[in-house]
Amino acid sequence: MSKNTEIEAKTLLTKEVYQKLCAAFPVKSDFVQANYYFDTPNSLLKRHQISCRVRLFTDHAEQTLKVPHSKLVQHDFHEAVEINDDLKLAAAQKFVQQAEEETVVTFNGNVEQYLRDNFGPQLDLHLQTFSKTHRILAVGPENCELTLDATTYPDSYEDYELEIENSNPTLIKKVLISLENSYNFKQTKTNTNQPKIARAFSHCVRM
Repeated sequence: MSKNTEIEAKTLLTKEVYQKLCAAFPVKSDFVQANYYFDTPNSLLKRHQISCRVRLFTDHAEQTLKVPHSKLVQHDFHEAVEINDDLKLAAAQKFVQQAEEETVVTFNGNVEQYLRDNFGPQLDLHLQTFSKTHRILAVGPENCELTLDATTYPDSYEDYELEIENSNPTLIKKVLISLENSYNFKQTKTNTNQPKIARAFSHCVRM
């Protein structure tokens, strides 16, 4: 289990800018992940600004809650507390399969403990939507890691995103400005800090 504060700048990109960034910087890692998102029928978690997901990789998996931070350390970028539990891939695959076939699922570990402590033992969680992401981790300016995502949603829509996650907000801002100037894009209200879970719901096909 891990619990950490996530500070990141998230920017939706055109495909052209995304491809230029992918080609411009040394690649540390290149992989695919499947994201499965859960909530109650009345969107209880969403109303509390909480996202709940199970993420499958090729050789492992994890379950994650993203919850609001009670004391923000900065105000320029997206910030949340992440609660993660590592899962064995086979167990996570079985969990997702059951969620696709049945109506209600029950989590375990620290995710389950947080949900129980805050919402009680009988939380009516269902698989709501999903996405599949091709993720590239690259070494960007100032040796800052860049996350470059191409994500496909249930209705086959695809979008492209740059994430700059770092514990130093000043470095995030410096790197973001450098990339904006070099690759001719700009953060706006419509392309900034748009969570994947919200995008997955907007492109949802009924499960």
